[in-house]
Amino acid sequence: MSGQRTLTIIARDPSVRVRGRILRAHVDIPADTVGPGPRSSRAEVIDYDASTRTLYQPDLNPNEDVFAGASDRALLSHPHFHAQNTFAIVTRMLARFEQALGRQVDWGFPSHQIKIAPHAFRDANAFYSKQNESLLFGYFPALRGRRMIYSCLSHDVVAHETAHALLDGIRGRLVEAAGPDQAALHEGFADLVALLSLFSLRPVVDAALAQRRSKGGCKLTDPSLLRVARQVGQEIHGRQALRKPVELPPSRRLLRRREFQDPHRRGEILVAAILRAFLDQWSKVSSGQTARARLIDEGANLADHVLTAVVRALDYCPPVNITFSDFLSAILTADFEHNGCRSRPLRDALRRSFHRFGVSPVQSARSPEPGVWPPPAIPLQAAVPADALHRNKHEIFQFLWSNREALGWNDEAYVTVESVNPAKRVDERGFHVQEIVADYVKTLRIRAGELAWLTPAVIKPAGMPDSQMVTLTGGAALVFDRQSRLKYDIRSSLKDAAKQSARLQYLWDTGYFESRDGEERER
Repeated sequence: MSGQRTLTIIARDPSVRVRGRILRAHVDIPADTVGPGPRSSRAEVIDYDASTRTLYQPDLNPNEDVFAGASDRALLSHPHFHAQNTFAIVTRMLARFEQALGRQVDWGFPSHQIKIAPHAFRDANAFYSKQNESLLFGYFPALRGRRMIYSCLSHDVVAHETAHALLDGIRGRLVEAAGPDQAALHEGFADLVALLSLFSLRPVVDAALAQRRSKGGCKLTDPSLLRVARQVGQEIHGRQALRKPVELPPSRRLLRRREFQDPHRRGEILVAAILRAFLDQWSKVSSGQTARARLIDEGANLADHVLTAVVRALDYCPPVNITFSDFLSAILTADFEHNGCRSRPLRDALRRSFHRFGVSPVQSARSPEPGVWPPPAIPLQAAVPADALHRNKHEIFQFLWSNREALGWNDEAYVTVESVNPAKRVDERGFHVQEIVADYVKTLRIRAGELAWLTPAVIKPAGMPDSQMVTLTGGAALVFDRQSRLKYDIRSSLKDAAKQSARLQYLWDTGYFESRDGEERER
C-alpha cells in the first residue's frame, strides 16, 4: 500500500480551545500497512498500563478515522483515540525526519518497530526508553477537578519524546557525557522539533493568531505562541508551560551561570536562539500583510524550512564532543548546501541571534560564508566510486587509511567507522542532491599523569590522581558528493587540547569518574 493516510490529532493539547472546542488537526502519515493497535512496520501501539495492570484492547479498524468529527468528550476519554493520537504524531515525526535527511532512519535499538504505550503508568511523566524500545506516556490527576491529564494528548510531549528516540538512532553518542553543551543538545533539540513541527500545522498558527487579535492585535513576536507543554506545565507546576525558551532574555553571560549548567535549562538557550531567529524572519516576510491566511502560510512554511535545517544539521555535526558552536555551524552548512543564496537572510538572523547568547560559529578563511564549515584544506577523493561507498564501512576506512597523513591521524588512537549513510535530498532548484555521510570515532586510553606528554598537552583536572585512566575521544563526519569527492571533513579533533581539557574537567566536576584500580567508570 502506498500514498498517505489522514488522521485526526489534537493539535496542541486539550487546554487549547477554539470556539469552545478542542483544537484539532488532520495530518498525513505514510499509508504503511496499518493493523490493529494501530501498528505499522516502524511503530506499534501496545497499550499496557503498568499501574493498573490493564491491557487496552486495540482498535480493530485503525484504517478509518472515526474521530474526525468526534466530540471533545470522546477525544479525552476514548483509549482508541489516545492510541491514534500518539501513533499519528510519532509516525508523522519519523516521516518528517526521513524527508529532511533523504534516507530511512534507524531507531537506536535493533528492532524495526518502536513500541508506544499511551497509558503506560499513573505518573506525571513521559519518556523514551531505549532498553524497552518504547515511548511511555503517563497520566495523572489534575490539580483541580476530578479529571485526568494524559501526556499522550499533548502534541509537544509526544513530539519531544519521539525526537529523543530518533536522535538516539541518528546520533547515538549524544547521550555520552562530554560537556554541558552536548548534554543540553538532546533536550534542546527535542523541544525545537516539537515546537517547529507544531507550527507547521496551520490550524495551530491560525488559532494562535486569532487569539492574539481578539486581545487587541496580533504580534508575531508574542512569546505565548512558543511555549512547551502548556497543559502539562499548568497541572504539574501551576504555571503556563513546562518551558518558555523564547521568553529567555538574551545575554552573553547565560552559558556561564550555574543554573544553566543543567541540561534542560541550557537547552533553552539553544531553543531561544533559533526561535528568535524564526520569529524575526516570520515578522519580516509577513511585513505589511493583513490577511491572516497569508500570515499562516508564511509562518507554517518558514517553520518547516527551519525544522528541515535543524534536522539536516545532524549530518553536518562531528560525532562526539559537540558544542553549540558546532551545531550552529551544522545548521548554517545544511541550509547553505540546500538553499543557497535564497535563504541567506535566515542564516544571517541565526548568526545574530546566537551571538546575543554568546555563541559563535566556526571561523575559517576557507568558509564560503561566515559560520559554514570550510571544505577540506587538501582535496581528497576516494579510490572507489560513490556506489561502492554505499553503506560500506570498510571502503570508508580504506579511504581514511590511505589519507591518514593528510587527515593528521594519531597512530596511537583506535579508529572505528561507525556509520555510512547515503542521502538523496532536494535542493532549492528542485534538483536531487546525492551525498554519502560517514562518521568515524577515534579513542585514546591514557593515564592522567601522561596527559602532559601529549602534543599539544592536555590539562589534567586538579585533584585527579595520575593513575586515573581516562579516554580521549575525537572523530569526524565525512560528507562525499556523488563522485566520491570529500566535500566536508567536520572534525572534533583528538588533538584539540582546549576541548579535550574542558571535557575532562567537566567529567571530573560532575562526578563521572570513580577511581577504583585506576579504571574509568560512569556513575
